[in-house]
Amino acid sequence: MPENKSKFLIPVVGAVVVVVGSVAAYMYLRGPAGDGAGALSSAKLVPSSALMATYISTDPKSWAKLQQFGTPEAQKLVTQGLEDFNKNVLTSNDISYEKDIQPWVGGLMIAVLPPQQTQSNPSGIQRQPEPQVLMIAGIRDKLSALNFANKLKGQKGVKTKESDYKGEKIIETSTENNSSPTYSAVLNNSYVVFSPQRPVVEKAIDTYKGQPSFITKDGANLVFNKGVDVQNSLAQIYIPDYAGMIQQIAATSPSGTALTPQTIKQLQQVKSMVAAVGVDNEGVRFKAIANLDPTKNKFQYQNSPAKIVGQFPTETFALITGQGISQTWKTIVEQSNEYPEFKQGLEQTRSQLKTANFDLDKDIFGWMDGEFALGAVPSDKDILASVGFGGAMVFDTSDRQTAAATLAKLDNLAKTQSITVATKNVNGKDITEWQIPQQGALFAHGWLDQDTVFLAVGGPVAEALVNKNQTLENSESFKTITSSLQKPNGGYFYLDMDKTMSIVNRFAAQSQQPIPPEANAILSSIRGIGVTAVSPDQSTSQIEMLLALKPSK
Repeated sequence: MPENKSKFLIPVVGAVVVVVGSVAAYMYLRGPAGDGAGALSSAKLVPSSALMATYISTDPKSWAKLQQFGTPEAQKLVTQGLEDFNKNVLTSNDISYEKDIQPWVGGLMIAVLPPQQTQSNPSGIQRQPEPQVLMIAGIRDKLSALNFANKLKGQKGVKTKESDYKGEKIIETSTENNSSPTYSAVLNNSYVVFSPQRPVVEKAIDTYKGQPSFITKDGANLVFNKGVDVQNSLAQIYIPDYAGMIQQIAATSPSGTALTPQTIKQLQQVKSMVAAVGVDNEGVRFKAIANLDPTKNKFQYQNSPAKIVGQFPTETFALITGQGISQTWKTIVEQSNEYPEFKQGLEQTRSQLKTANFDLDKDIFGWMDGEFALGAVPSDKDILASVGFGGAMVFDTSDRQTAAATLAKLDNLAKTQSITVATKNVNGKDITEWQIPQQGALFAHGWLDQDTVFLAVGGPVAEALVNKNQTLENSESFKTITSSLQKPNGGYFYLDMDKTMSIVNRFAAQSQQPIPPEANAILSSIRGIGVTAVSPDQSTSQIEMLLALKPSK
Protein backbone atom coordinates (compact mmCIF):
# COMPACT_ATOMS: atom_id res chain seq x y z
CA MET A 1 0.00 0.00 0.00
CA PRO A 2 1.43 3.50 -0.80
CA GLU A 3 2.92 5.16 2.28
CA ASN A 4 0.70 8.26 2.13
CA LYS A 5 -2.35 5.97 2.23
CA SER A 6 -1.05 3.79 5.04
CA LYS A 7 -0.18 6.73 7.27
CA PHE A 8 -3.81 7.57 7.87
CA LEU A 9 -4.98 3.97 8.13
CA ILE A 10 -4.06 3.25 11.75
CA PRO A 11 -5.30 6.39 13.58
CA VAL A 12 -8.46 6.54 11.53
CA VAL A 13 -9.46 2.91 12.06
CA GLY A 14 -8.78 3.16 15.75
CA ALA A 15 -10.70 6.40 16.15
CA VAL A 16 -13.82 5.19 14.38
CA VAL A 17 -13.91 1.90 16.23
CA VAL A 18 -13.97 3.88 19.48
CA VAL A 19 -17.40 5.11 18.39
CA VAL A 20 -18.83 1.61 18.77
CA GLY A 21 -17.75 1.48 22.41
CA SER A 22 -19.99 1.42 25.51
CA VAL A 23 -21.34 -1.56 27.41
CA ALA A 24 -24.01 -2.40 24.86
CA ALA A 25 -21.50 -2.35 22.03
CA TYR A 26 -19.16 -4.50 24.08
CA MET A 27 -21.83 -7.12 24.53
CA TYR A 28 -22.57 -7.06 20.81
CA LEU A 29 -18.91 -7.29 19.96
CA ARG A 30 -18.61 -10.55 21.85
CA GLY A 31 -20.91 -12.12 19.24
CA PRO A 32 -19.81 -13.68 15.95
CA ALA A 33 -17.93 -11.51 13.50
CA GLY A 34 -19.72 -10.16 10.43
CA ASP A 35 -18.81 -11.04 6.86
CA GLY A 36 -16.06 -8.50 6.51
CA ALA A 37 -13.45 -10.67 4.84
CA GLY A 38 -14.88 -11.11 1.35
CA ALA A 39 -14.13 -9.05 -1.74
CA LEU A 40 -17.74 -9.33 -2.89
CA SER A 41 -19.18 -8.05 0.39
CA SER A 42 -16.72 -5.15 0.52
CA ALA A 43 -17.51 -4.22 -3.10
CA LYS A 44 -21.16 -3.71 -2.14
CA LEU A 45 -20.05 -0.56 -0.27
CA VAL A 46 -18.07 0.82 -3.22
CA PRO A 47 -19.98 3.42 -5.30
CA SER A 48 -20.87 2.41 -8.84
CA SER A 49 -18.75 5.28 -10.19
CA ALA A 50 -15.55 3.46 -9.14
CA LEU A 51 -13.15 2.70 -11.98
CA MET A 52 -11.48 -0.29 -10.38
CA ALA A 53 -11.05 -2.04 -7.04
CA THR A 54 -8.27 -4.05 -5.47
CA TYR A 55 -8.86 -6.46 -2.60
CA ILE A 56 -5.85 -7.27 -0.40
CA SER A 57 -6.00 -10.38 1.75
CA THR A 58 -4.95 -10.09 5.39
CA ASP A 59 -4.87 -13.85 5.93
CA PRO A 60 -1.53 -14.47 7.67
CA LYS A 61 -1.34 -18.01 6.26
CA SER A 62 -1.18 -16.68 2.69
CA TRP A 63 1.54 -14.16 3.47
CA ALA A 64 3.47 -16.66 5.60
CA LYS A 65 3.80 -18.85 2.50
CA LEU A 66 6.33 -16.33 1.21
CA GLN A 67 8.65 -17.19 4.09
CA GLN A 68 9.57 -20.49 2.45
CA PHE A 69 11.42 -18.57 -0.26
CA GLY A 70 14.40 -16.27 -0.45
CA THR A 71 18.05 -16.03 0.46
CA PRO A 72 18.98 -15.06 4.05
CA GLU A 73 19.93 -11.60 2.78
CA ALA A 74 16.52 -11.13 1.13
CA GLN A 75 14.65 -12.35 4.21
CA LYS A 76 16.65 -9.92 6.32
CA LEU A 77 15.50 -7.08 4.04
CA VAL A 78 11.87 -8.17 4.43
CA THR A 79 12.21 -8.29 8.20
CA GLN A 80 13.76 -4.84 8.19
CA GLY A 81 10.88 -3.61 6.04
CA LEU A 82 8.33 -4.84 8.57
CA GLU A 83 10.24 -3.13 11.36
CA ASP A 84 10.30 0.11 9.35
CA PHE A 85 6.53 -0.23 8.81
CA ASN A 86 5.93 -0.45 12.55
CA LYS A 87 8.31 2.43 13.20
CA ASN A 88 7.23 4.87 10.49
CA VAL A 89 3.53 4.09 10.06
CA LEU A 90 2.35 3.02 13.48
CA THR A 91 4.39 5.85 15.08
CA SER A 92 4.30 4.17 18.49
CA ASN A 93 6.47 1.46 19.97
CA ASP A 94 3.40 0.23 21.86
CA ILE A 95 1.46 -0.62 18.67
CA SER A 96 2.31 -3.55 16.42
CA TYR A 97 0.55 -4.58 13.24
CA GLU A 98 0.92 -8.28 14.04
CA LYS A 99 -0.38 -7.99 17.62
CA ASP A 100 -2.86 -5.11 17.47
CA ILE A 101 -4.24 -4.87 13.93
CA GLN A 102 -3.87 -8.16 12.10
CA PRO A 103 -6.16 -10.08 14.53
CA TRP A 104 -9.24 -8.05 13.60
CA VAL A 105 -8.75 -6.74 10.05
CA GLY A 106 -10.63 -9.00 7.65
CA GLY A 107 -9.35 -7.92 4.25
CA LEU A 108 -8.78 -4.49 2.74
CA MET A 109 -10.41 -3.14 -0.43
CA ILE A 110 -8.98 -0.12 -2.20
CA ALA A 111 -11.26 1.46 -4.81
CA VAL A 112 -10.31 4.19 -7.28
CA LEU A 113 -13.04 6.71 -8.11
CA PRO A 114 -13.00 9.38 -10.83
CA PRO A 115 -11.46 12.68 -9.73
CA GLN A 116 -13.53 15.67 -8.77
CA GLN A 117 -13.85 18.50 -11.27
CA THR A 118 -10.75 20.65 -11.71
CA GLN A 119 -10.71 23.44 -9.16
CA SER A 120 -8.75 26.68 -9.04
CA ASN A 121 -6.71 27.67 -6.02
CA PRO A 122 -6.78 31.25 -4.63
CA SER A 123 -4.14 32.32 -7.15
CA GLY A 124 -6.42 31.29 -10.01
CA ILE A 125 -4.21 28.42 -11.18
CA GLN A 126 -6.10 25.25 -11.98
CA ARG A 127 -5.04 22.16 -10.06
CA GLN A 128 -4.79 18.90 -11.92
CA PRO A 129 -7.53 16.62 -10.57
CA GLU A 130 -6.42 13.35 -9.01
CA PRO A 131 -8.39 10.10 -8.71
CA GLN A 132 -10.19 9.68 -5.41
CA VAL A 133 -9.42 6.72 -3.17
CA LEU A 134 -11.82 4.79 -0.95
CA MET A 135 -10.54 2.13 1.44
CA ILE A 136 -12.73 -0.45 3.16
CA ALA A 137 -11.42 -2.58 6.00
CA GLY A 138 -13.52 -5.53 7.12
CA ILE A 139 -13.84 -6.05 10.88
CA ARG A 140 -13.20 -9.76 11.32
CA ASP A 141 -13.00 -9.79 15.11
CA LYS A 142 -15.00 -6.97 16.73
CA LEU A 143 -13.70 -7.51 20.23
CA SER A 144 -10.08 -7.28 19.09
CA ALA A 145 -10.97 -4.16 17.12
CA LEU A 146 -12.45 -2.52 20.22
CA ASN A 147 -9.42 -3.45 22.32
CA PHE A 148 -7.15 -1.90 19.70
CA ALA A 149 -9.29 1.25 19.56
CA ASN A 150 -9.14 1.66 23.30
CA LYS A 151 -5.38 1.22 23.22
CA LEU A 152 -5.04 3.75 20.43
CA LYS A 153 -7.30 6.18 22.24
CA GLY A 154 -4.54 6.86 24.74
CA GLN A 155 -1.95 7.68 22.07
CA LYS A 156 -0.73 11.25 21.79
CA GLY A 157 -1.25 13.34 18.68
CA VAL A 158 -4.53 11.80 17.48
CA LYS A 159 -7.43 14.28 17.26
CA THR A 160 -10.95 13.44 16.10
CA LYS A 161 -14.12 15.37 15.33
CA GLU A 162 -17.51 13.72 14.72
CA SER A 163 -20.35 14.80 12.43
CA ASP A 164 -23.55 13.18 11.20
CA TYR A 165 -24.39 12.17 7.63
CA LYS A 166 -27.68 10.44 6.97
CA GLY A 167 -27.68 8.85 10.40
CA GLU A 168 -24.06 7.65 10.22
CA LYS A 169 -21.13 9.18 12.10
CA ILE A 170 -18.26 10.51 10.01
CA ILE A 171 -15.05 10.99 11.96
CA GLU A 172 -12.50 13.58 10.86
CA THR A 173 -9.08 12.51 12.07
CA SER A 174 -5.84 14.42 12.15
CA THR A 175 -2.42 13.74 13.60
CA GLU A 176 0.55 15.88 14.50
CA ASN A 177 2.59 14.29 11.70
CA ASN A 178 -0.10 14.63 9.02
CA SER A 179 -1.55 18.08 8.35
CA SER A 180 -4.26 16.79 5.99
CA PRO A 181 -7.27 15.26 7.80
CA THR A 182 -8.83 11.96 6.80
CA TYR A 183 -12.45 10.89 7.05
CA SER A 184 -13.99 7.59 8.07
CA ALA A 185 -17.11 5.81 9.26
CA VAL A 186 -18.07 2.44 10.73
CA LEU A 187 -20.91 0.79 8.79
CA ASN A 188 -23.03 -1.99 10.24
CA ASN A 189 -20.33 -2.55 12.88
CA SER A 190 -18.63 -4.72 10.24
CA TYR A 191 -16.69 -2.32 8.01
CA VAL A 192 -14.53 0.75 8.36
CA VAL A 193 -14.63 3.02 5.30
CA PHE A 194 -12.12 5.83 5.02
CA SER A 195 -10.66 8.30 2.53
CA PRO A 196 -8.64 11.53 2.37
CA GLN A 197 -11.79 13.15 0.91
CA ARG A 198 -15.01 13.49 2.93
CA PRO A 199 -17.27 13.33 -0.19
CA VAL A 200 -15.90 9.86 -0.91
CA VAL A 201 -16.94 8.60 2.52
CA GLU A 202 -20.35 10.18 1.98
CA LYS A 203 -20.68 8.29 -1.31
CA ALA A 204 -19.84 5.04 0.49
CA ILE A 205 -22.58 5.78 3.03
CA ASP A 206 -25.00 6.54 0.17
CA THR A 207 -24.11 3.15 -1.32
CA TYR A 208 -24.63 1.46 2.03
CA LYS A 209 -28.06 3.15 2.19
CA GLY A 210 -29.09 1.73 -1.18
CA GLN A 211 -27.47 3.73 -3.99
CA PRO A 212 -25.98 1.64 -6.88
CA SER A 213 -22.76 -0.13 -5.91
CA PHE A 214 -19.72 -1.39 -7.78
CA ILE A 215 -21.43 -4.78 -8.04
CA THR A 216 -24.28 -3.27 -10.10
CA LYS A 217 -21.87 -1.77 -12.63
CA ASP A 218 -21.99 -3.33 -16.10
CA GLY A 219 -19.38 -6.06 -16.25
CA ALA A 220 -18.85 -6.22 -12.47
CA ASN A 221 -20.82 -9.41 -11.94
CA LEU A 222 -18.72 -11.12 -14.59
CA VAL A 223 -15.35 -10.20 -13.07
CA PHE A 224 -16.44 -11.13 -9.55
CA ASN A 225 -18.11 -14.38 -10.54
CA LYS A 226 -15.35 -15.49 -12.93
CA GLY A 227 -12.55 -14.86 -10.47
CA VAL A 228 -9.01 -16.13 -10.87
CA ASP A 229 -7.72 -19.44 -9.55
CA VAL A 230 -4.53 -18.88 -7.55
CA GLN A 231 -3.35 -20.55 -4.37
CA ASN A 232 -2.91 -18.46 -1.21
CA SER A 233 -4.33 -15.33 -2.80
CA LEU A 234 -2.64 -12.10 -1.73
CA ALA A 235 -4.64 -9.65 -3.83
CA GLN A 236 -7.32 -9.48 -6.52
CA ILE A 237 -7.92 -6.67 -9.00
CA TYR A 238 -11.33 -5.97 -10.58
CA ILE A 239 -11.86 -3.74 -13.65
CA PRO A 240 -15.44 -3.99 -14.94
CA ASP A 241 -15.07 -1.37 -17.70
CA TYR A 242 -11.52 -1.47 -19.04
CA ALA A 243 -11.93 1.06 -21.87
CA GLY A 244 -13.90 3.44 -19.65
CA MET A 245 -11.20 3.33 -16.98
CA ILE A 246 -8.41 4.14 -19.45
CA GLN A 247 -10.45 7.01 -20.90
CA GLN A 248 -11.05 8.48 -17.45
CA ILE A 249 -7.38 8.21 -16.53
CA ALA A 250 -6.28 9.73 -19.85
CA ALA A 251 -8.70 12.62 -19.47
CA THR A 252 -7.20 13.55 -16.09
CA SER A 253 -3.56 12.98 -16.98
CA PRO A 254 -1.19 15.98 -16.81
CA SER A 255 -1.28 16.30 -20.61
CA GLY A 256 -5.08 16.13 -20.60
CA THR A 257 -5.02 14.71 -24.12
CA ALA A 258 -8.23 12.99 -25.18
CA LEU A 259 -7.89 9.57 -26.78
CA THR A 260 -8.54 9.33 -30.50
CA PRO A 261 -11.59 7.39 -31.73
CA GLN A 262 -9.24 4.78 -33.21
CA THR A 263 -7.50 4.27 -29.88
CA ILE A 264 -10.81 3.99 -28.06
CA LYS A 265 -11.92 1.38 -30.58
CA GLN A 266 -8.79 -0.63 -29.83
CA LEU A 267 -9.37 -0.36 -26.10
CA GLN A 268 -12.94 -1.54 -26.49
CA GLN A 269 -11.66 -4.92 -27.63
CA VAL A 270 -11.28 -5.58 -23.87
CA LYS A 271 -14.58 -5.29 -22.02
CA SER A 272 -13.51 -6.17 -18.47
CA MET A 273 -10.61 -7.69 -16.59
CA VAL A 274 -9.94 -9.56 -13.36
CA ALA A 275 -6.50 -10.46 -11.98
CA ALA A 276 -5.00 -12.05 -8.89
CA VAL A 277 -1.64 -12.61 -7.20
CA GLY A 278 -0.98 -15.69 -5.09
CA VAL A 279 1.80 -17.82 -3.64
CA ASP A 280 2.31 -21.52 -4.36
CA ASN A 281 5.15 -24.03 -4.12
CA GLU A 282 6.93 -22.53 -7.15
CA GLY A 283 6.82 -18.86 -6.12
CA VAL A 284 4.59 -15.85 -6.71
CA ARG A 285 2.01 -16.35 -9.47
CA PHE A 286 0.02 -13.68 -11.30
CA LYS A 287 -3.02 -14.48 -13.44
CA ALA A 288 -5.29 -12.14 -15.39
CA ILE A 289 -8.43 -12.88 -17.40
CA ALA A 290 -9.72 -10.39 -19.97
CA ASN A 291 -13.29 -10.56 -21.23
CA LEU A 292 -13.10 -9.64 -24.94
CA ASP A 293 -15.58 -8.31 -27.45
CA PRO A 294 -15.30 -10.85 -30.30
CA THR A 295 -16.84 -8.39 -32.78
CA LYS A 296 -13.95 -5.96 -32.21
CA ASN A 297 -11.05 -8.35 -31.59
CA LYS A 298 -9.46 -8.98 -35.00
CA PHE A 299 -6.32 -10.81 -33.88
CA GLN A 300 -6.53 -14.57 -34.39
CA TYR A 301 -5.09 -16.59 -31.51
CA GLN A 302 -3.11 -19.72 -32.32
CA ASN A 303 -1.86 -22.40 -29.94
CA SER A 304 1.88 -22.97 -30.11
CA PRO A 305 3.26 -26.54 -29.92
CA ALA A 306 6.44 -25.19 -28.25
CA LYS A 307 8.60 -27.63 -30.22
CA ILE A 308 10.83 -24.76 -31.29
CA VAL A 309 12.20 -24.56 -27.74
CA GLY A 310 14.12 -27.74 -28.59
CA GLN A 311 16.10 -25.83 -31.23
CA PHE A 312 17.95 -23.81 -28.57
CA PRO A 313 20.91 -24.97 -26.47
CA THR A 314 20.42 -25.53 -22.76
CA GLU A 315 22.50 -22.46 -21.83
CA THR A 316 19.94 -20.10 -23.42
CA PHE A 317 18.98 -17.66 -20.66
CA ALA A 318 16.12 -15.71 -22.26
CA LEU A 319 13.49 -16.78 -24.77
CA ILE A 320 10.29 -15.54 -26.38
CA THR A 321 8.22 -17.94 -28.49
CA GLY A 322 4.98 -17.70 -30.42
CA GLN A 323 3.08 -18.74 -33.51
CA GLY A 324 2.02 -17.26 -36.85
CA ILE A 325 3.77 -13.93 -37.40
CA SER A 326 2.44 -13.79 -40.97
CA GLN A 327 -1.19 -13.93 -39.81
CA THR A 328 -0.55 -11.25 -37.18
CA TRP A 329 1.07 -9.07 -39.82
CA LYS A 330 -1.96 -9.41 -42.10
CA THR A 331 -4.20 -8.25 -39.24
CA ILE A 332 -1.94 -5.27 -38.54
CA VAL A 333 -2.01 -4.28 -42.20
CA GLU A 334 -5.80 -4.58 -42.27
CA GLN A 335 -6.18 -2.41 -39.17
CA SER A 336 -3.73 0.17 -40.50
CA ASN A 337 -6.54 1.42 -42.72
CA GLU A 338 -8.07 2.97 -39.59
CA TYR A 339 -4.84 4.78 -38.65
CA PRO A 340 -3.79 7.21 -41.42
CA GLU A 341 -0.41 8.07 -39.85
CA PHE A 342 0.53 4.43 -39.32
CA LYS A 343 -0.62 3.51 -42.83
CA GLN A 344 1.47 6.33 -44.26
CA GLY A 345 4.54 5.05 -42.40
CA LEU A 346 3.79 1.52 -43.60
CA GLU A 347 3.65 2.64 -47.23
CA GLN A 348 6.92 4.54 -46.83
CA THR A 349 8.59 1.41 -45.45
CA ARG A 350 7.27 -0.65 -48.34
CA SER A 351 8.66 1.89 -50.83
CA GLN A 352 12.07 2.01 -49.19
CA LEU A 353 12.38 -1.78 -49.15
CA LYS A 354 11.35 -1.99 -52.79
CA THR A 355 14.40 0.08 -53.70
CA ALA A 356 16.47 -2.75 -52.22
CA ASN A 357 14.38 -5.36 -54.07
CA PHE A 358 12.43 -6.51 -50.98
CA ASP A 359 8.69 -6.98 -50.76
CA LEU A 360 7.79 -6.21 -47.12
CA ASP A 361 4.68 -8.40 -47.05
CA LYS A 362 6.04 -11.37 -49.02
CA ASP A 363 9.81 -11.41 -48.44
CA ILE A 364 9.89 -10.32 -44.80
CA PHE A 365 6.68 -11.54 -43.15
CA GLY A 366 4.93 -13.76 -45.67
CA TRP A 367 6.91 -16.95 -44.99
CA MET A 368 6.84 -16.63 -41.15
CA ASP A 369 3.73 -18.80 -40.80
CA GLY A 370 4.87 -21.35 -38.21
CA GLU A 371 6.37 -21.24 -34.76
CA PHE A 372 9.01 -18.61 -34.01
CA ALA A 373 11.42 -17.89 -31.18
CA LEU A 374 13.83 -15.13 -30.17
CA GLY A 375 16.52 -16.21 -27.72
CA ALA A 376 19.65 -14.92 -25.97
CA VAL A 377 22.63 -17.28 -25.69
CA PRO A 378 25.78 -16.56 -23.60
CA SER A 379 29.15 -16.52 -25.37
CA ASP A 380 32.46 -14.77 -24.84
CA LYS A 381 34.02 -15.75 -28.17
CA ASP A 382 35.07 -13.57 -31.10
CA ILE A 383 32.84 -10.55 -31.65
CA LEU A 384 30.72 -11.39 -28.58
CA ALA A 385 33.67 -11.27 -26.17
CA SER A 386 32.92 -7.74 -24.98
CA VAL A 387 29.18 -8.25 -24.33
CA GLY A 388 29.09 -11.89 -23.24
CA PHE A 389 26.08 -13.02 -25.25
CA GLY A 390 24.40 -13.00 -28.64
CA GLY A 391 20.92 -13.49 -30.02
CA ALA A 392 19.11 -15.82 -32.39
CA MET A 393 15.79 -15.84 -34.23
CA VAL A 394 14.40 -19.22 -35.29
CA PHE A 395 11.40 -19.70 -37.58
CA ASP A 396 9.39 -22.69 -38.73
CA THR A 397 8.05 -22.11 -42.22
CA SER A 398 6.00 -23.90 -44.83
CA ASP A 399 7.57 -21.74 -47.57
CA ARG A 400 11.28 -22.55 -47.54
CA GLN A 401 11.73 -21.27 -51.09
CA THR A 402 10.69 -17.69 -50.23
CA ALA A 403 12.65 -17.70 -46.97
CA ALA A 404 15.81 -18.89 -48.77
CA ALA A 405 15.34 -16.27 -51.49
CA THR A 406 15.03 -13.53 -48.84
CA LEU A 407 18.25 -14.64 -47.15
CA ALA A 408 20.04 -14.68 -50.49
CA LYS A 409 18.91 -11.09 -51.09
CA LEU A 410 20.26 -10.12 -47.66
CA ASP A 411 23.60 -11.73 -48.48
CA ASN A 412 23.84 -9.82 -51.74
CA LEU A 413 23.00 -6.58 -49.94
CA ALA A 414 25.76 -7.25 -47.38
CA LYS A 415 28.28 -7.77 -50.18
CA THR A 416 27.52 -4.31 -51.54
CA GLN A 417 28.59 -2.94 -48.13
CA SER A 418 32.01 -4.60 -48.40
CA ILE A 419 31.10 -7.34 -45.95
CA THR A 420 32.62 -10.76 -46.56
CA VAL A 421 29.92 -13.42 -46.98
CA ALA A 422 31.19 -16.98 -46.62
CA THR A 423 29.70 -20.43 -46.00
CA LYS A 424 31.10 -23.12 -43.74
CA ASN A 425 29.86 -26.52 -42.64
CA VAL A 426 29.37 -27.17 -38.93
CA ASN A 427 28.12 -30.53 -37.69
CA GLY A 428 26.79 -31.36 -41.14
CA LYS A 429 24.89 -28.07 -41.55
CA ASP A 430 25.82 -25.12 -43.77
CA ILE A 431 26.15 -21.77 -42.01
CA THR A 432 26.41 -18.54 -44.00
CA GLU A 433 28.38 -15.86 -42.13
CA TRP A 434 28.87 -12.12 -42.53
CA GLN A 435 32.47 -11.77 -41.46
CA ILE A 436 34.39 -8.79 -40.14
CA PRO A 437 38.21 -9.01 -40.34
CA GLN A 438 39.90 -10.03 -37.07
CA GLN A 439 36.55 -10.07 -35.21
CA GLY A 440 34.74 -13.04 -36.65
CA ALA A 441 31.16 -13.33 -37.86
CA LEU A 442 28.81 -10.47 -37.04
CA PHE A 443 25.74 -12.27 -38.42
CA ALA A 444 24.96 -15.82 -39.54
CA HIS A 445 22.04 -17.81 -40.89
CA GLY A 446 21.25 -21.36 -41.92
CA TRP A 447 18.80 -24.24 -41.72
CA LEU A 448 18.43 -26.49 -38.69
CA ASP A 449 16.11 -28.85 -40.60
CA GLN A 450 13.97 -28.82 -43.73
CA ASP A 451 11.46 -26.31 -42.30
CA THR A 452 13.43 -24.41 -39.63
CA VAL A 453 15.65 -21.46 -40.41
CA PHE A 454 17.75 -19.42 -38.00
CA LEU A 455 19.30 -15.97 -38.02
CA ALA A 456 21.98 -15.33 -35.39
CA VAL A 457 23.82 -12.28 -34.11
CA GLY A 458 27.34 -13.57 -33.61
CA GLY A 459 28.93 -16.57 -35.25
CA PRO A 460 29.38 -18.41 -31.91
CA VAL A 461 25.62 -18.36 -31.37
CA ALA A 462 25.03 -19.97 -34.76
CA GLU A 463 27.50 -22.72 -33.86
CA ALA A 464 25.79 -23.22 -30.49
CA LEU A 465 22.48 -23.78 -32.29
CA VAL A 466 23.82 -26.47 -34.61
CA ASN A 467 26.22 -28.06 -32.11
CA LYS A 468 23.86 -28.35 -29.12
CA ASN A 469 24.14 -31.56 -27.14
CA GLN A 470 21.40 -30.71 -24.67
CA THR A 471 18.33 -28.66 -25.59
CA LEU A 472 16.65 -25.95 -23.57
CA GLU A 473 13.35 -27.81 -23.22
CA ASN A 474 15.13 -30.52 -21.20
CA SER A 475 17.02 -28.16 -18.90
CA GLU A 476 16.05 -28.14 -15.22
CA SER A 477 15.76 -24.36 -15.24
CA PHE A 478 13.29 -24.23 -18.14
CA LYS A 479 11.21 -27.09 -16.77
CA THR A 480 11.09 -25.56 -13.28
CA ILE A 481 10.08 -22.11 -14.50
CA THR A 482 7.58 -23.07 -17.21
CA SER A 483 6.21 -26.56 -16.43
CA SER A 484 3.44 -25.27 -14.15
CA LEU A 485 2.18 -22.71 -16.68
CA GLN A 486 -1.05 -23.50 -18.48
CA LYS A 487 -0.89 -25.71 -21.58
CA PRO A 488 -1.60 -25.55 -24.44
CA ASN A 489 -0.69 -21.90 -24.82
CA GLY A 490 0.29 -19.28 -27.35
CA GLY A 491 3.98 -19.27 -26.47
CA TYR A 492 6.41 -18.46 -23.68
CA PHE A 493 8.50 -15.70 -22.22
CA TYR A 494 11.31 -17.33 -20.24
CA LEU A 495 14.13 -15.80 -18.22
CA ASP A 496 16.80 -17.62 -16.20
CA MET A 497 17.72 -15.08 -13.52
CA ASP A 498 21.05 -16.65 -12.47
CA LYS A 499 22.40 -16.65 -16.04
CA THR A 500 20.97 -13.18 -16.64
CA MET A 501 22.60 -11.80 -13.49
CA SER A 502 25.98 -13.12 -14.60
CA ILE A 503 25.66 -10.93 -17.71
CA VAL A 504 24.36 -7.96 -15.70
CA ASN A 505 27.17 -8.24 -13.16
CA ARG A 506 29.66 -8.36 -16.01
CA PHE A 507 28.40 -5.06 -17.38
CA ALA A 508 28.28 -3.59 -13.88
CA ALA A 509 31.93 -4.51 -13.33
CA GLN A 510 32.94 -3.01 -16.67
CA SER A 511 31.16 0.25 -15.87
CA GLN A 512 32.44 0.19 -12.26
CA GLN A 513 28.86 0.62 -11.03
CA PRO A 514 28.08 -2.49 -8.98
CA ILE A 515 24.50 -3.45 -8.26
CA PRO A 516 23.37 -2.20 -4.82
CA PRO A 517 23.47 -4.96 -2.19
CA GLU A 518 19.73 -4.64 -1.49
CA ALA A 519 18.80 -5.11 -5.14
CA ASN A 520 21.29 -7.95 -5.52
CA ALA A 521 19.79 -9.75 -2.48
CA ILE A 522 16.30 -9.65 -3.99
CA LEU A 523 17.41 -10.65 -7.49
CA SER A 524 19.47 -13.51 -6.08
CA SER A 525 16.28 -14.93 -4.54
CA ILE A 526 14.63 -15.21 -7.96
CA ARG A 527 15.13 -18.40 -9.96
CA GLY A 528 13.47 -17.04 -13.08
CA ILE A 529 10.38 -15.66 -14.76
CA GLY A 530 7.90 -17.53 -16.93
CA VAL A 531 4.97 -15.97 -18.79
CA THR A 532 2.39 -17.39 -21.17
CA ALA A 533 -0.94 -16.41 -22.73
CA VAL A 534 -4.01 -18.51 -23.56
CA SER A 535 -7.23 -17.76 -25.42
CA PRO A 536 -9.71 -20.61 -24.92
CA ASP A 537 -12.33 -18.82 -27.04
CA GLN A 538 -12.90 -15.55 -28.93
CA SER A 539 -14.34 -13.90 -25.82
CA THR A 540 -11.55 -14.70 -23.37
CA SER A 541 -7.85 -14.06 -23.10
CA GLN A 542 -5.70 -15.17 -20.16
CA ILE A 543 -2.17 -14.32 -19.12
CA GLU A 544 -0.16 -16.14 -16.47
CA MET A 545 3.19 -15.13 -14.98
CA LEU A 546 5.28 -17.07 -12.50
CA LEU A 547 8.01 -15.37 -10.50
CA ALA A 548 9.86 -18.56 -9.64
CA LEU A 549 11.64 -18.16 -6.30
CA LYS A 550 14.45 -20.10 -4.71
CA PRO A 551 13.54 -21.99 -1.53
CA SER A 552 14.93 -20.54 1.67
CA LYS A 553 17.85 -22.32 3.31
